[in-house]
Amino acid sequence: MATNTRDIAATPDQVWDVLSDGWLYPLWVVGATRMRDVDDTWPAAGSALHHSVGAWPLVVDDETRVLECRPGKELRLRAKAWPGGEAEVRIELEAHGERTRVAIHEKSVSGPGSLLPEPLEAPLMKLRNAETLNRLAHVVEGRAARTLTSSHEHP
Repeated sequence: MATNTRDIAATPDQVWDVLSDGWLYPLWVVGATRMRDVDDTWPAAGSALHHSVGAWPLVVDDETRVLECRPGKELRLRAKAWPGGEAEVRIELEAHGERTRVAIHEKSVSGPGSLLPEPLEAPLMKLRNAETLNRLAHVVEGRAARTLTSSHEHP
C-alpha cells in the first residue's frame, strides 16, 4: 500500500468541504479529467462520482464509489480507472494546530495494476498521490484564502 501525507494550511472542515464537493474531484485527483455526474448523496457510503479518465481523445468513462464516510475525518473509496483497474483509497484528515494533516493510502485491488509487485506499484502511486495532495492543497488553501479575504471586506 502506498501512503502519502501532507499538511494543508486549512482546518479539517475546509479540507472536507473540498472532498465532499464531488464536482471538484478532477481539480485535485490526478488522472480524472472531467465529471459527468455526482450522486445527490455524495459522499455518503454507497454514493458515486461519475467521472472520466485519460486525455482526449482517449477518454474512458468510469466511477468512484464511497465505501465508508466519516465526515471531517475519513473517506474510503473504490476508484475505477479502466483499463488500469480499480484501487481502494483511504483519505484521512487530522487537525494539527491551524493545519490539517491529510493522508492518502492507496492499493490496486483489481485489473492490470493489481498484478504489479508492490515494490513497483507503491513508488508509482506515491508519485501520483504526491501531486494529488499538492493539487488538493492548492484548491483548499485557495478557497480558504478567498474566504478569509472576503470576511475582512464584508464585516
